[in-house]
Amino acid sequence: MRAPTSHPPSGSLLAADAAALAVGVDRRAWLRAAAAGGLTLALAGCGFRLRGALQLPFASLRSNLSEHSEIGRELRAQLQASGVQLVEPALAGQLQAPAEVELTVLNEQRERAVVGITSIGQVRELQLRVRFKFRVRSGKGRDLIDDLELLQERDLSYDEALVLGKQAEEELLYREMQSDIVRQLMRRLAAIRPD
Repeated sequence: MRAPTSHPPSGSLLAADAAALAVGVDRRAWLRAAAAGGLTLALAGCGFRLRGALQLPFASLRSNLSEHSEIGRELRAQLQASGVQLVEPALAGQLQAPAEVELTVLNEQRERAVVGITSIGQVRELQLRVRFKFRVRSGKGRDLIDDLELLQERDLSYDEALVLGKQAEEELLYREMQSDIVRQLMRRLAAIRPD
């Protein structure tokens, strides 16, 4: 004959399992937090930081950026986010307000060229370009960046049956290129050393 086995009451078994489960969850949460903290310290130790507004070596800038230009609007926003005061060019007969740096836009243009056609002469591929030519001088007239052209190019496959979608894609590609040019220009401005 077998000896009767004693089982703990079912309520206390569930409570013990729940306590063990809670300790396991707390341990996992603690390990995740420790791993995230360790990763953060490792990234900070190697110099990594999230991209923020660039620190520019000047406090004021005068420019002939057009208010109707996409690049001009985006560049103005980036400069203001970096704490740069934008000095408006003087009107005829007015005294020019001083600025540490002067950015002169020499040329800004969008281009669209056919680079591929079908055997029956239909457009198959386009090349889109954005050109931005500029120069930067110090407030005292010293050249900081001689005449320089930034160029961005993108290829776009084309299908006449999808004209509306391709127009939207073309506009998106132009915006991406303009944003790339603004980022390049901001990095160049961050590298100059005004008087």
